[in-house]
Amino acid sequence: MFAWRGEEREVPVIGELAALVHEVDARRVLYVRYSEGPDADRRNGPSRDYEAEYVLPGLSVATLTPEPWWSLETRTWVVRRVCTYRELDVADRYAWVLTGRQVGRGPDHEPLVRSVSPVGRLTRALIAEAATEYRRRFAAGRDSREQMRR
Repeated sequence: MFAWRGEEREVPVIGELAALVHEVDARRVLYVRYSEGPDADRRNGPSRDYEAEYVLPGLSVATLTPEPWWSLETRTWVVRRVCTYRELDVADRYAWVLTGRQVGRGPDHEPLVRSVSPVGRLTRALIAEAATEYRRRFAAGRDSREQMRR
């Protein structure tokens, strides 16, 4: 059920936002995942919906590659996507980038991927750089409810 491409190996480190944007621009589709890492995900199998006590058909990820309709620069999309789940970057977990074959969507509408191949591990410095840029570029926390109150 859960396929993994590639051998167990040390995952390269991606330490600068510019390097991550370059990776996104150079490849067809990349995803980011916050977990204990590729080896732990390989051992533990696919993601789970803990509320429903259900094993999902792949790993839950966020898409790093901009959608075709996105007209702003790739960097802006990547910053937003890296920061979407940065609260999951805690002591025993970290962000890593991967390729894979999307096999569906999870209960929170997130892509689920199989045939996973790790690309790189994001450093906390890169995530901090993205968070700083996120706060500078976006109206963090603003949503449609604010517009409805006007």
